[in-house]
Amino acid sequence: MKFETPAGRNPIDELNVVGKPVDRVEGPLKVTGNATFAYEQHAVAPSAAYGYVVGAGIAKGRIASIDVTRARAASGVLAVVTASNSGKLDKGAFYAARALAGPDIDHYHQAVALVVAETFEQARAAANMVDIRYQRSTGAFDLEAARRRARAPKQGPYSPPPETSRGQFAEAYAAAPVQLDATFSTPDQAHAMMEPHATIAAWEGEKLTLWTSIQQINWGVRDIAKTLDIPKENVRIVSPYIGGGFGGKGTILSDAVLASLGARHARRPVKVTLQRALMFNNATHRPATIQRVRIGASRDGKIIAIGHESWSGNIEGGRPEAATAPTRVLYAGPHRMTRLRLAHLDLPEGSAMRAPGEAPGMMALEIAMDEMAEKLGLDPVAFRIANDTQVDPEDPGRPFSLRQFVECMRLGAERFDWKKRPASPASRREGRWLVGMGVAAAIRGAPVTKSAARVRLDRHGMVTVETDMTDIGTGSYTIIAQTAAEMMGVELDSVTVRLGDSQFPESAGSGGQWGAASATAGVYAACVKLRETVASKLGLDPAGAQFVAGQVRQGGRSIPLAQAARDAELVEEDTMEYGELAKRYAQQTFGAHFVEVAVDAVTGEIRLRRMLAVCAAGRILNPKTARSQVIGGMTMGAGAALMEALVVDKRHGFFVNHDLAGYEVPVHADMPHLDAVFLDEADPTIAPLKAKGVGELGISGVAAAIANAIYNATGVRVRDYPITLDKLIDRLPA
Repeated sequence: MKFETPAGRNPIDELNVVGKPVDRVEGPLKVTGNATFAYEQHAVAPSAAYGYVVGAGIAKGRIASIDVTRARAASGVLAVVTASNSGKLDKGAFYAARALAGPDIDHYHQAVALVVAETFEQARAAANMVDIRYQRSTGAFDLEAARRRARAPKQGPYSPPPETSRGQFAEAYAAAPVQLDATFSTPDQAHAMMEPHATIAAWEGEKLTLWTSIQQINWGVRDIAKTLDIPKENVRIVSPYIGGGFGGKGTILSDAVLASLGARHARRPVKVTLQRALMFNNATHRPATIQRVRIGASRDGKIIAIGHESWSGNIEGGRPEAATAPTRVLYAGPHRMTRLRLAHLDLPEGSAMRAPGEAPGMMALEIAMDEMAEKLGLDPVAFRIANDTQVDPEDPGRPFSLRQFVECMRLGAERFDWKKRPASPASRREGRWLVGMGVAAAIRGAPVTKSAARVRLDRHGMVTVETDMTDIGTGSYTIIAQTAAEMMGVELDSVTVRLGDSQFPESAGSGGQWGAASATAGVYAACVKLRETVASKLGLDPAGAQFVAGQVRQGGRSIPLAQAARDAELVEEDTMEYGELAKRYAQQTFGAHFVEVAVDAVTGEIRLRRMLAVCAAGRILNPKTARSQVIGGMTMGAGAALMEALVVDKRHGFFVNHDLAGYEVPVHADMPHLDAVFLDEADPTIAPLKAKGVGELGISGVAAAIANAIYNATGVRVRDYPITLDKLIDRLPA
């Protein structure tokens, strides 16, 4: 099926099941321990051996020698894999890092060996016997120092244009009556997901099966086949449950490659998990940025010129952090410029992390908007509303498909009682606490991509959906079940959903906020074909048949759905593909974040008191799972604002705080009551369900809203994240 014209009324619009806040269908399996994550697939590989990864002890240089004699002779050891016996290895199409070092070392904790043994303890002990001698060389580990050598990155399939412009930015900015020129920095951040990167690999002849924790099954098949130089047809990937990804498990990483190599050498299944320390330095992270934002405005608050530049670093072949993305489309202004620059750094690879581009970009842009509002003497909400636009500001002939940004701002201000915000910073005090409020806009793209599904109907009226879509904790099982139930006119408990297997039809996968809208559209397409088959089997006109309460109805006739499959199971499969609507319309999700904080006037300690997100993200398929995604994003945004930062040892080139003790993330005690509100909207240009993604909108803008609230409370403006008390304590009001 091809989606080429805006959706009209269709069976989803009945909203008998879709749009209801139903519980997650896989929830009972999760809470009872019966959901089988990658490392727990014991039944499929009962004889699995254990692999232990040896990470490089330097960040830049070469392996002078590696002696595995003692390790090979150790008790229980089955194999030791290094670059000398791994065979030629390529890289996948998405990540730039090599899975196995040798002889060159590209970054600290890059894998240099895998030791496979009968037990985990034996593998770990033998790994300590691998004797490696290095030749260290000078590396680049400091973004500020490397900034002057940064260059325009190449534009690739996953990267935005390195530069954009409209009008005459430099001249218009110089002539603007009111100007702001500010520089911000965001640190390296870790995904810090609960489930580590983990894989079980098993060979059967030339065919490889991986049970692994991965977001994009189709990318994983492509990339492991490319890395090992085997046909894609010989690869199967299974990933039914994932304990968090946040972009860090987009496709295969070293755990999958090394498990595959270990299983080949040991001639039996091998399971590998990255040690927690290696998750920070071996896998990917969100790279640090230095950002400069310039805004020129008229005295009545209209933006005349807006420019955003961002510098980030990466390994050879890595992509930039696209921090300028939100500035390209969020606010009006005739004269515009964005510029990305990429420096070479010998740190672990920087790559996608929840809302790549928008999350760090808005950490700068939305503070700048607050600073500009203050210069103009305008309320921050009013200033943002005054610069709304209903067309793409880079391409005014391209309207937004649906843009309720102003409505988000106004509703949020009303619900949060914004009128009580102190007009002057550091003017509201409750005992020893300084209290303030902050606001920030939210924006995130609403992409959709090709996605397929297979739907089965059996003689009992049970509907089974199969697609290789993954569920990384977002509720994919549930919204896919709701889609199928709505389309086939059955109750939710009459639908079974099977996900995360490359033997199923290829879906969009989880990432980029495209998963929900894309995967459900694929299920919709398959259900349309199944409805046609069912109606024909029952002697009804497919165009007029209604599927309601387990019955197929038309012209006074009502026939049980199950009767169509009385003689044999009915199976249909289809793919949703897309035409040119995304080119005709600017498709985005919008929101507004409001925060109240209290800051200890003596110590500078920060307490979050209230947080509100108002979101406009198309049809909300399940308000309960959508709210869960948004408040999860808000929590991650709070971490980015107040505590999360990978500390770089700039002498030796590694992230020092590479575990969950040293890398701080928010816990329940850190977070206040979180409120998430969704505007009623359905975007017919996106897909037949008229839904958009929402999981990354929840983080976009949150950190800046917190920073703005801290300024309102204290009068102290911090432009370098995270905002820790040492950046406040000597600047607080007397």
